Amino acid sequence: MNWTPDAEENLKQVPFLVRPVVRRKIESLAKEAGLGEVDAAFFDAARAKFSRN
Repeated sequence: MNWTPDAEENLKQVPFLVRPVVRRKIESLAKEAGLGEVDAAFFDAARAKFSRN
């Protein structure tokens, strides 16, 4: 899965220990949505969804 530079920068703000888990979850959500790339907007929306749960 490709990530835009902005999305990669956003991912770097996630704590190091949970970053791989967050990456996999966001990539899974992107695949479910039929996307081939994670951009900053999708990253922010997915992360907001995690925060509500």
